Amino acid sequence: MSQLDLKEAITKGATSLGIEFGSTRIKAVLIDECFETIASGSYEWENLLKDGYWTYNQEDIITGLQTAYREMKQDVEQKYGITLRTVGSIGFSAMMHGYIALDSAGELLVPFRTWRNATTGAAARELTELLQFNIPERWSIAHLYQAILNEEVHVPQIDHLTTLAGYIHWLLTGNKAIGIGDASGIFPIDESTHNYHPSMIQQFDEQIAGKGYPWKVEDLLPKVYLAGENAGELTEAGAKLLDPSQDLQAGIPLCPPEGDAGTGMVATNSVKKRTGNISVGTSVFAMIVLEKELSKVYPEIDMVTTPDGSPVGMVHANNCSSDINAWVGLFREFSQAMGYEVDNAKLFSVLFNKALEADPDGGGLLSYGYYSGENITGLEKGRPLFVRSPESNFNLANFMRTHLFSAFGALKLGMDILTEEENVAIDSILAHGGLFKTPVVGQRIVAAAMNVPVAVMSTAGEGGAWGMALLASYMINKDEEESLDVFLEQKVFNDVEGVEVAPDASDVKGFEAFIERYRSGLTIEQSAVDHLVEDVQKDRF
Repeated sequence: MSQLDLKEAITKGATSLGIEFGSTRIKAVLIDECFETIASGSYEWENLLKDGYWTYNQEDIITGLQTAYREMKQDVEQKYGITLRTVGSIGFSAMMHGYIALDSAGELLVPFRTWRNATTGAAARELTELLQFNIPERWSIAHLYQAILNEEVHVPQIDHLTTLAGYIHWLLTGNKAIGIGDASGIFPIDESTHNYHPSMIQQFDEQIAGKGYPWKVEDLLPKVYLAGENAGELTEAGAKLLDPSQDLQAGIPLCPPEGDAGTGMVATNSVKKRTGNISVGTSVFAMIVLEKELSKVYPEIDMVTTPDGSPVGMVHANNCSSDINAWVGLFREFSQAMGYEVDNAKLFSVLFNKALEADPDGGGLLSYGYYSGENITGLEKGRPLFVRSPESNFNLANFMRTHLFSAFGALKLGMDILTEEENVAIDSILAHGGLFKTPVVGQRIVAAAMNVPVAVMSTAGEGGAWGMALLASYMINKDEEESLDVFLEQKVFNDVEGVEVAPDASDVKGFEAFIERYRSGLTIEQSAVDHLVEDVQKDRF
């Protein structure tokens, strides 16, 4: 679009806004009718370990929301000389799962408990057995049931239970809504009704009937919406909250709030059956759209949905890039100590490309980048560990390759269940996330781990906020009866280019050797964690 056309589109509100609350950054993206990003803003934040729970301050949630929007608004003013007063549609997304419990006045009863917490093991096991459906530790219902088992005093006061995306949506619309993809991380979804599974709802209520709570679980949960449905409008109070300068007008329609898994699928055009995507960040997850239900329950596989309700097998590992980032930070400190200031992008590029010079298996080195507990491998506490033997080939190339391999180690264990035990067919995997900013390297590592071609689109850097903006655009721009996959395929991605990397035989064999060390070393990791925890408790460490 020309500059003049863009100005007219912005003035008339022919745009869509997506805001996503990621684990390290809140990002706002404004797109035009051609789905191109025309303005953006962001806010950096970090989770905190407070009173034994990973959380984000409520003040940071609001500050981050307003800052990301303000920066996007300023971007519009600087580029086009226009004060942003309206948009065509808005959508909010955030990290899936977790626990936001509100009382009848809309106040948080406990600080937001994020997906990163591995404190609900007992609840997850009991619910999985009760419902005969895998309930991961991250899911909202697991957090609720664990609070019940712990007899936490806030439980009888709960009036509304939701996720971070649902919370933001409610603040701005007053509507207790949730997109079906995010809802599938709250409570199991019935594929036939596109709603919470009724018999499982009944089983849960019967399980806790003796507690005498003044609520039924379904009364606490937000209403489920499908992609494309209108999930409310921006209220006067919501407009002032989002834009304290009060330039933004009320009445803008909002699409259903979604989780970052759903926006990742949308941003990579991975909502069709037999397609998949891998999203890499603080955590890593792979989403494979299934042709049929799995034959049995697996604790490593979450059953969730696409934003339009198709079943998805999800493998989610709590840990991915944090340990790599920490090691790169150490190399940065060394460079500075030597008197050299190195550009961050160049530092990552140089170190990542060294991994391509390594021995195929990483030279016999081993690492576990567990900053937090890891559900797939059954570790409750985060303790990063790097191990080598006297026979290991310890050099920089092998060091980097080992850490890149390790970033996908837990994910690989879950993916093997889908491909080897359930014979799930995958036509393509698309990858997105910061790790893929360095060309080729990340793709080669993932292709080796999954033994399938891995593609990165030219739009991959746009991220989940862009995916959320696409969902907002879909709500107001879709043709009648036009499905989400057709909208994406024919309108959004029809001329988007991508780069695909096929698995290299040597890389695949090397990763197989590494993953055998990884599997066998898990008992060592657990023992090391146990000893470290004991030492800490006895003030020896």
